[in-house]
Amino acid sequence: MSKNENGRFIALLPIAVFLVLYLGLGILFEYVLKISMGFYCVPVVVMFLCAVLVAFFQNKEISSGRKFELMAQGVGDKNILTMIFIFLAAGIFVGTVGRNSAESVAYFMLSIMPAQFAVAVLFIVACFVSTSMGTSCGTIALIVPISVAVADASGFSLPLCVGSVMGGSMFGDNLSFISDTTIAACTTQGCEMKDKFKANFFIALPAAIVTLVIIIVLSMRADLSGAVTEGYSLVELIPYILVLIGGIAGINVFVVLLIGIISGSIIMLATGAVDMVSLIGNMGSGAAGMYETIMVTILVSAMCALIREYGGFDALLSSAKKVFKGNKGGQLGMGLLVSAMDVATANNTVAIVMAGPIVKEMSEDYSISPQKAASIMDIFSCVIQGILPYGAQMLYAVSAVATLDHTISAFEIIPFMFYPFILLIAVLIAIVFGKNEKA
Repeated sequence: MSKNENGRFIALLPIAVFLVLYLGLGILFEYVLKISMGFYCVPVVVMFLCAVLVAFFQNKEISSGRKFELMAQGVGDKNILTMIFIFLAAGIFVGTVGRNSAESVAYFMLSIMPAQFAVAVLFIVACFVSTSMGTSCGTIALIVPISVAVADASGFSLPLCVGSVMGGSMFGDNLSFISDTTIAACTTQGCEMKDKFKANFFIALPAAIVTLVIIIVLSMRADLSGAVTEGYSLVELIPYILVLIGGIAGINVFVVLLIGIISGSIIMLATGAVDMVSLIGNMGSGAAGMYETIMVTILVSAMCALIREYGGFDALLSSAKKVFKGNKGGQLGMGLLVSAMDVATANNTVAIVMAGPIVKEMSEDYSISPQKAASIMDIFSCVIQGILPYGAQMLYAVSAVATLDHTISAFEIIPFMFYPFILLIAVLIAIVFGKNEKA
């Protein structure tokens, strides 16, 4: 490695500073101080602000004015602004339609299916709800309590029920048109969501089918004692279905979300689920739920603009070329990069936003199409995020179970997280045996 390359590697220092601060404080809070959900007590925005400051004070050869100009160009990039507006629209949509309909579809399917298939129903419902809502954590918060009720009433093991819900939640996190990971992956790579959906679908669907078969086989061996019965209302599903159909049809994402917001508003008001004041307040709450993600996007964009100018990305790509050879090697390198970011940050959206600019340059160097690059980033990040013992999804699940006077640990759930493991096998098979896609 040349002296010049060593010099450029120092440009990656801001990323290292963020990882050390975030990971170090997360471990301290979670495992040393025993703070519940300790990783999520660490203010990710503050950690990224520290990293941006490190980047700003590097390279004294560039004036402060020029650095601000570079950061402004990074934040003002068309893809970044598009991402921010989609985040806001998706947040407003989820706030508008509410989340009671998720419980409705779960209880509806449990009422029409034999008790022997209750766990399979939980998996299918989690897949549908997470794809409709675009959030794995929201799906887990809603469906895990139902899975506890299923375990109590039927005799299925609690880890199997919870693990099935978590697996299904990661299915939608990966595929949904309004998932923040999908939005981030597509906008950073400059591809259409429908194209990325197609690339993902033929990897995710076989993995989901295999997972479903495994769950059914295990269910057939269980001794059952009862079933769960609750009331439900399906009319609130209409906005979700419209968004799914519109996204698959390739309609502009803003138009799709606007249709969902308008139809959701009409249905919520007509059914008396909310009044006008509450509806507007829910819209605001939905948008506010995206603020941290948007702020992280802005800070990462500013930081990456400086790192790119300093030559950090060039040095990283130069090293990647020495390790990963050819089109397939480049795809694997992308997956490992975003996986490492996710292990360090325990947040798949942040991992994609951080890795996105680097993956974009890798896709050009390795002749990988934008939709393939976006698909690989999203899949690998969802695989890792789904099985992280300290990830938000796992912590939400454990906490949800605890609120219902049950006890379960992450390491009891992980062996039943069939979907993420099978999805990893599926994407590796797709990389090894798939055709090279020219960018």
